[in-house]
Amino acid sequence: MGPSLPSCLAEIKYLIEQNREEWLKEYYTFLSFPSISSETHFQVSLLNCANWVVDYLKTLGFEVELWPTEQDGPPVIYATHLKAGADKPTLLIYNHYDVQPADPLNEWKTDPFQPSLRDGSVYARGAQDNKGQCFYVLQALKFYLKQYSRLPINIKLCIEGEEEIGSAGLSRLLPTKAEALKADYLAVVDLGLRDSQVPAVTLGIRGILTMDVEVQGSDNDLHSGSHGGIAINPIHALVAMLASLRDASGKITVNGFYDDVEEMSLEERSSVSFYFDLADYQKLTGAYPGGGEKDKTALERAWARPTLEINGINGGYTGKGFKTVIPAKASAKISCRLVSQQDPKKIGRLIEHHLNEAAPQGIQVRITIHQGQGRAIRVSPKSQLVASFSEAFQEVFGVPCEFIFEGASIPIVPELGMACGGEVILIGLGLTTDLIHAPNEHFGLDRLEKGILIIARAIELLAQHPKDKRLEKCSKSLSL
Repeated sequence: MGPSLPSCLAEIKYLIEQNREEWLKEYYTFLSFPSISSETHFQVSLLNCANWVVDYLKTLGFEVELWPTEQDGPPVIYATHLKAGADKPTLLIYNHYDVQPADPLNEWKTDPFQPSLRDGSVYARGAQDNKGQCFYVLQALKFYLKQYSRLPINIKLCIEGEEEIGSAGLSRLLPTKAEALKADYLAVVDLGLRDSQVPAVTLGIRGILTMDVEVQGSDNDLHSGSHGGIAINPIHALVAMLASLRDASGKITVNGFYDDVEEMSLEERSSVSFYFDLADYQKLTGAYPGGGEKDKTALERAWARPTLEINGINGGYTGKGFKTVIPAKASAKISCRLVSQQDPKKIGRLIEHHLNEAAPQGIQVRITIHQGQGRAIRVSPKSQLVASFSEAFQEVFGVPCEFIFEGASIPIVPELGMACGGEVILIGLGLTTDLIHAPNEHFGLDRLEKGILIIARAIELLAQHPKDKRLEKCSKSLSL
């Protein structure tokens, strides 16, 4: 027989079982809002979803504000429960209520906004990303209050509606809302696990930069018989320019690209397992794991090294039949994943300079760097926040918590971390098999229930450490 659960976990687990029908109904209601931020005709649904969360939090005794964003964008939900006392720490929790579009609809087995339960998982758009993870936070707070009539620490919530489109609204609000977001700790609950049976805390996520590149060689498409051999073909020019961005070893050849890269410390390397099954990866994805820098391990390339990817190329005639033209224009989309200390604006300038230098004479180059870029973030494995959540994870899962990195990006997190001013942790219970952003997104109820327990236990553990006894201050625990 294993060790007994802490009383908090046993009591919250009992509430989960006793109130299953009620909280499942609430979860389904949350998922039923088509809160798609990338399409303007879903603005009403986004607002309805936000108001549902507001009403939910008010029933728990939270003070709630809706912060409007520019251009009538989805509001940011800001909620506080500050009754634990000035001697207790404050935890700010970040989630988002917006979701990806559900296209292509014909590939869903059930309606993406009518949640269905199959084989222990709930299927719906947002089931995991991020409504499922947001919901177990809300439910943990609800059950803790129901059981103990108070929260052990002060809680602030920041739940935005534009994460899937770059968080521009929240980013613009931060300078004026920084004081409201001050906290001892920030928990970003939008990450995942490598294995459903092994708990994990994420020590870092990469930054992001995206851009469009367009090249033009003539005013109009030209006849390839009359002009072939005289006019420069923009597709040839673009392909050569793109090929010049990296060498045969996989290294990016843009001058200065690696100058600010912060290498992983010995402490980080000793804390993280870099085990990676190449055969399993190829079986799961159908892709041979041979991308990136050849002298780095697979997970080091995915977690701790910057990348430059060509996401799409367009140009010329691609319809049925044949059209023998030299196209006037060609274009490409490029994205970079960046690591700690790399500045997206600087990297954008370096790539722009490289491409302009690589363009042949007579080719016009236009480069558009998109908004929504963001820095990378790394956190210390030795902070009090990481220690408390790791303990909660281990108690709930029954096995030690591992440390991992995540190659994806959440652009608002570094900005939010600076506004908060406290220690930061990156956590979540997602899996790559949850099909977020794809048809048939789903989230296992076993993980949702574990999420409720982990949040409830973690806030209890954090309460045991007074504000002035934290292991590390923000300056030591956060690296941008």
